[in-house]
Amino acid sequence: MSSSKAKKAAAPAGRPKEKPAVKPAAKAELKPETKPETKPETKPETKPMGDGVLYIDASGHVAGRLCSVVASEILRGKRIVVLNAEMAVLSGKRATIIEAWKQKLELGSKVNPIYGPLHPRRPDNIMWRMVRGMIPKEKAKGTLGLKRVRFYMGVPSKYSGVTLTKIDQAMATRPLPMYTTIADLAHNIGWNG
Repeated sequence: MSSSKAKKAAAPAGRPKEKPAVKPAAKAELKPETKPETKPETKPETKPMGDGVLYIDASGHVAGRLCSVVASEILRGKRIVVLNAEMAVLSGKRATIIEAWKQKLELGSKVNPIYGPLHPRRPDNIMWRMVRGMIPKEKAKGTLGLKRVRFYMGVPSKYSGVTLTKIDQAMATRPLPMYTTIADLAHNIGWNG
């Protein structure tokens, strides 16, 4: 017993323990199983379907109905991107709609006009403002909800590969020439785009 203790004491303290030897045949068998599979490369502009974002094509939708659906979904925590915002439509007579919006533009502060109210004139900002009016923007859930929604005119290149959805309950029921588009309204209230 004393001789085995003396051998252990004589060995250096920092010496690592020896690993058991692996048979070469076993290594050869493991190589094909652990080889990683090559996956085809995906295009960077295509978005995966499981990213949790709902992409909506606004063309042919009634703007108010679409915005109410968007407002309720962002309050539930869903992220939404609305494309082609200028192609959403407003129901009613064209002259009446434009006249009502022009009257709204006359509201302002006489003391210092920069204090507002500030009226959007771009189609994507008009739609965003509609959604803002449908949520409790003073509460935390409203401000967080507004951060989860994006409106774009047309389809930007980074969203060119996504699949767009349409909301059936927000679609226009009459022929589209009977409606006024958001782009037409924006041109009449001062948008130069």
